[in-house]
Formats: sequence, C-alpha cells, structure tokens
Amino acid sequence: MTSAKSAAFPGFPAILCGPLRQPRQMLAEQTYGGHKSIHDDRTAEDLGLRAGPIEGPTHFSQFDPLLAGLFGPRWFESGCISAHYQNMVVEGEQVRAFVQPPAAGEAVARIWAEKADGTPVLTGTASVGDVPDAAHEIPQRIARLRPPQGLVINRDLKVGQRGAQAETVSMNFDQHMGHYYPFTLAAKLKAITEPSPWYTREGGAASPWGRAIIPIEMISVLLGSSMDRAALGGRGPAVGLFAGQQIRLVKGPLFVGQPYDLEREIVALSESARTESLWIRTRVFAAGTRTLAAEMILNHATLKASYANYDAEARELGLTA
Repeated sequence: MTSAKSAAFPGFPAILCGPLRQPRQMLAEQTYGGHKSIHDDRTAEDLGLRAGPIEGPTHFSQFDPLLAGLFGPRWFESGCISAHYQNMVVEGEQVRAFVQPPAAGEAVARIWAEKADGTPVLTGTASVGDVPDAAHEIPQRIARLRPPQGLVINRDLKVGQRGAQAETVSMNFDQHMGHYYPFTLAAKLKAITEPSPWYTREGGAASPWGRAIIPIEMISVLLGSSMDRAALGGRGPAVGLFAGQQIRLVKGPLFVGQPYDLEREIVALSESARTESLWIRTRVFAAGTRTLAAEMILNHATLKASYANYDAEARELGLTA
C-alpha cells in the first residue's frame, strides 16, 4: 500500500494505492434460467464482448487492505462499500485499487479502480459506522434515476415488491454455493487477490472475533446463492450483469458457517438504451432474530439485446424498440 501527500498541501488527503493484481474469473460455469451467464466466454462473445468478464464484487477484495488500514477492524464490523461498475475486466488484465480518505470533518472516502492502462473499472464510496445511505454512491444514483418510459423485460415487476419466500443461507468452507456460484469458499480463498488469515480455517480463531469471517466480496456470493427463491427476476431467457452494488455491514462481520435470514425488496426500476435495471435491497439478519447484520443493494442490469422477444414485445406494448 502506498500513499502520496504533498508537504505543500498538508490539508489535502493522501491517496492510498494498492498493487496491480490479476483477479480470477470463477463464474465460467454459472447458469440461471436454463442458460449460461455473461461470464461464459461464448455467451459474452455472442453479445459482442471479448470474453466472459470477472464479476464486479471480485474487485472489492483489493480495497480491503486499504480500508482496513484506514479504518481498522471496524471495516469488517460496520464498513460500507458502494460502487458503480464502469468497465468490464477479463482474466489476465491487471487492476489497481485507490482510496482517497475522508477530508477533515467528513466520514466518506472516495474509491476507484483502474486497469493498468488507466481504464476506469469502478467508482464509488466507502465508510464505517452510522453514515447515512444518502452519502454513498449507489443511493445517490438511485435518487437521480428517471422513471422508466416503458419496460419490456421487467414490466411485471413493481417497486416495493418483496421476495416470494423466506430465505436462509450460510457459507461453509467446502460448501458448493449452487448454480449461480459454482465454487466453494475454499476454492475462492486459493484465488482471492488479497488473502487474510482471518478468512481461513486455521487463522480464523486469531481474528478479533475469534472466528473465521466471510470476505466482503463473498458476501455477494452468499446473498446471491439463493436469489431464485425470491422470484424477483424479469422475463427471459435473457442475460444480465451487475452494474452497481453496495454492501453495508451493520453488525458484522458475517461469519463462516453461521446461518442468516434474507429479506429482499425491489427499491427501483430503471432503463438505459441497452439495458433494463432491477435494483434490489437485501437485508441480512442473524438467523431466527431481527438483528440486522448487513444489507446489500444490487443493480442487476439485463441486456435488451439478449432477450429474443424484446423488439416484438416492445411493439405490442406500443413502445419504440
């Protein structure tokens, strides 16, 4: 970790900079709706991409050493990382994480990641403690959304709609996380860009909480593993991707082997020229209690071009295809 701070500008926050890393692509076998996902090379190529991209939250791990250094262990207890994904990364490309600490009297850090050639990967915010959601990247983007003019893929969904059933999830070291996430925590820990003994069987007992903790990037996997039970998807088959994501720990960390109850709600619907977006808030409770442990807001964007009936159904609905 490096920083740059000028003696000529003592009040200007230092920029924290991590090393270049090559994150691994672990979702090539991911399936949903009876088909492969955008992380499959052939599917990605059919949609005009070079190869299957690495999932956005994979990059969160590169921020953990910077933010844990800035905020201490509180980062894993009440940290919030909120990011808009800008450009896809494929395996073999190098990525570097940056953090600009909060200015004096402020609570929110700016974060961003770049490829080795300077191409932006993501931009966002981070904080610890009781910082209002409105201070963060994803809620700010939701607040600026314009009402969609006409949805096709997501037209059956409504803001305020909740998950269809209760979900209880957990993550053990050797637990296969299902067709959405066809790998285990143990496999991820062999490939994670920033390993920590606190994540492991052997070193977890020496963590400040006396147990192994789930890496923040793997909270996305934990919460996504049971997403089909919520029945909050749009029409398909169609191919989607993560366009933005916020993970907030409220009473963390989340622990390996501990069960959690999930509640989901659609908080926004939006569209762009190429996508329809479904913004879902997932609340995470210690199983059997109303103790809020964490929350995630996910912008799941579906590519209009991947839905075979998009143009015909748009015409039927009187929309411009």
